[in-house]
Amino acid sequence: MNKKNLAGYAILAAAFAVFGAIAAVKQEAKGPLTTTYAATDGRPHSAVTNLYAQSLNDLSGKPQALGRWKGKPLLVNFWASWCAPCVQEMPELSELAAKDGGKHVNVIGIGIDSPANLNEFVKKTKVSYPLYVGGMSGTDLSRELGNVNGGLPFTVLIGADGQVRKTYLGRLKFDQLRADLAKL
Repeated sequence: MNKKNLAGYAILAAAFAVFGAIAAVKQEAKGPLTTTYAATDGRPHSAVTNLYAQSLNDLSGKPQALGRWKGKPLLVNFWASWCAPCVQEMPELSELAAKDGGKHVNVIGIGIDSPANLNEFVKKTKVSYPLYVGGMSGTDLSRELGNVNGGLPFTVLIGADGQVRKTYLGRLKFDQLRADLAKL
């Protein structure tokens, strides 16, 4: 590849980054796009059943069964180390997880990123809840749970009954999230 093509690709990549940042800032000002789900027939949502059937590696590379969260209220946050809104909301998610200690809700993070990037990230940023490596298959899992646009961050609130209560696309507004958690 010659220098002219390389420069063109660099300009194109920079343009996408700028437009993506502008879109993220505009969306952040509005708050996350949310979808509220009504309880159905009492059976777990099929996507939640699939979530609990998954085994994802933790950051040390050990497989962890997500079924361990079954029967507990769960907040699942899909994120990536390169996603600015994801990183911005992590301290508040950590505070929520640490303060609650799993009494009212459990928080987990599924990284849509490489294990190396995720491990490098947690060396710099303290996270008080379990993180799992979702990689690209994590994107498919988030789509099953309602993330039709494939955007990040994407957060899913699941009741102890296995019902998806609400989804949030974009940076969380924690006042709104706390009000939703109070309804569990």
